[in-house]
Amino acid sequence: MEYGICALSAVPVRAEPTDKAELVTELMFGECYSVLQTQGQWHQIRIAADQYVGWMDFKQHTPVTSEYFTAWQQQDHPRSLDVVQIVSESKSRIPVTLGCRLPFFDGMTLRLGQHQYFYNGAATNPQNGHGPQGPQDQRLRLLIKIAQLYLKAPYVWGGKSIFGLDCSGLVQQLYGLIGVPLPRDARQQIDHGQTVHFVAQSRAGDLAFFDNADGNIVHVGLILDDQTILHAHGEVRIDPLDHNGIFNRDRQKYSHKLRLIKRMLVD
Repeated sequence: MEYGICALSAVPVRAEPTDKAELVTELMFGECYSVLQTQGQWHQIRIAADQYVGWMDFKQHTPVTSEYFTAWQQQDHPRSLDVVQIVSESKSRIPVTLGCRLPFFDGMTLRLGQHQYFYNGAATNPQNGHGPQGPQDQRLRLLIKIAQLYLKAPYVWGGKSIFGLDCSGLVQQLYGLIGVPLPRDARQQIDHGQTVHFVAQSRAGDLAFFDNADGNIVHVGLILDDQTILHAHGEVRIDPLDHNGIFNRDRQKYSHKLRLIKRMLVD
């Protein structure tokens, strides 16, 4: 088995081994993956963090050893909290964006395969309240604060970067930043957390899921205070939420039909 790590700010992962294929997700800087097979100039990969499978251009593949890959899987790596920042070594500078992982970061340097880079931006600290073991109220405040940074980010199907992302990519990134791993797609994310039965009982940080006429889950967003929701629809925006769904202020009509609310941070 061959392994790799994303050494660019973001790398497209496609449904088929061609540049014309649908973008299904993105690899973000610092994410590891395993290579399942190779067809021509394309690698089929499985992303280590969420097990998502797709195709990446072999030219964007940065190999790592199996030992590095195993060690990467065993840690909760800090993530960048700056909208855009730089990691650097003597011969190169790599732009990284909000939410990117910083593998084996010690407060000054990170290790990307065999290379060591410097990073002097803001980062989460899994050992100091911004990770799975942190106080829940502190994690919730961080979640809501970071969510505001994504406002006006453009909608891109399959995207996870602040410069283009979809609804479930947004939610996955937000919760990942507070140390809560979620699957990639909304239809998978709805299987997590605790059900909240009424909109009036929801609270900031809950996730609202929406379905289409066939009953399929097609949208997700982050509930804020005052029965509003932050979601990616054309752009990351805030709209009113009620028992019917999301009311689009600009169009003055409902854009999404509410199916279910789930609480990911349970008391």
